[in-house]
Amino acid sequence: MNILVTLDENYFPRLQVLLTSMKINNPGTRISLYILHNRLPDILLRQTENWCREAGYDFIPVQMDETLFEGAPVSSRYPVEMYYRLLAPQMLPEKTDKVLYLDPDILIINPLNAVWETELGENLFAAAAHTGKTEFANGVNKLRLGVEHDYYNSGVLLMNLKLGRRLIIPEKIFEYVEEHRMELVLPDQDLLNAMYGDRVLPLDDSLWNYDARNYNNYMVRSSAQYNLDWVMENTAVLHFCGKSKPWKPGYLYRFGVLYKHYEKLAKRSWTGIRRSKGSLAVLN
Repeated sequence: MNILVTLDENYFPRLQVLLTSMKINNPGTRISLYILHNRLPDILLRQTENWCREAGYDFIPVQMDETLFEGAPVSSRYPVEMYYRLLAPQMLPEKTDKVLYLDPDILIINPLNAVWETELGENLFAAAAHTGKTEFANGVNKLRLGVEHDYYNSGVLLMNLKLGRRLIIPEKIFEYVEEHRMELVLPDQDLLNAMYGDRVLPLDDSLWNYDARNYNNYMVRSSAQYNLDWVMENTAVLHFCGKSKPWKPGYLYRFGVLYKHYEKLAKRSWTGIRRSKGSLAVLN
């Protein structure tokens, strides 16, 4: 299974939690971890390599050209690294035909095999839209971008790299960003939906991109079937979307305690690597 993440130094502690949860809930799965980055410190790359070696994972870091997306809209919440996922077909090795992209602010709480084995056909991506009886943002975003398909979340993307090498042209992305930069509210997701939304295979968000803020929404749309027991048994990807995060003070949503549990497990795991390899753990 090929896994892709993109991040800057600030989100490295989240990567530690993500990888720890993935290893615990996908035992025996051989994983190749790709990181697209813009000058992550060597000490963090070495620490990740050491952890992956202990986990039995392959680790392939790919440093991006820092001038890419030089004119793209960026902020503290939307660093330039968030655009890199769209360039994965061009940046990852030619032999890699498929990859599962994951945002770092994710927990894996069940196996990923079923989504990994999804047949993409002539689709560039498989992704989930956060829809439901009380989800209004999906319709607003469709109207805002002038598209008919659902508004897909870019935090979990099964990517058809082989097809993407033919159809995703970096220059076209750069041109779109330059022409529409003032219109991009959620820049990475807006790009995905506006440029490639008609080549996305829909995934069930309750399984593969569960919005951790919206427990009540899932309960309403499922007639109370998607309770906590159902989530723990069936959901594979728990995504902590939005500004409020469980590692920050004042997090009020239901799954914050679960994240803290995996954060503690990650600290143990990565501290063990630090002690055995002499590298610095940075999880707070």
